[in-house]
Amino acid sequence: MPRGLETFLSVLVLGVVLGVATPPAAADPLLRDFAVCAGRLSALMEDQWMFDGPASDQTAKDLAAVVSLIDASMPNGAGRQVMAWRIDAKVAQRGLLHQARFAQDPRLAETAAARAEALAATCRAMILS
Repeated sequence: MPRGLETFLSVLVLGVVLGVATPPAAADPLLRDFAVCAGRLSALMEDQWMFDGPASDQTAKDLAAVVSLIDASMPNGAGRQVMAWRIDAKVAQRGLLHQARFAQDPRLAETAAARAEALAATCRAMILS
């Protein structure tokens, strides 16, 4: 077999093996919960900056506490996965907050606000105060 083809096949096999392997962070559901909460609280804090400035101070403290939990429990090599969880949760929470503030249907706005607050409350419950 030509040398270039051997190298190509080796890289291809290695890529498939590494791509299928479970990332180390995926094995820890608590780490995922911390990352999701960091994303949610980050979205809430940004929303509060615009609409409820004083409340953002407490949310910033809660976010810092969750980030410290992530730092304490994150294994080496899990940073990308943790960041992906944070971003996905932040986008979802931001969507709820947007609906809560700007939905034309009052019932939809109330439901979104209640859900956003319930999710944030779940995250706050994880923090020892």
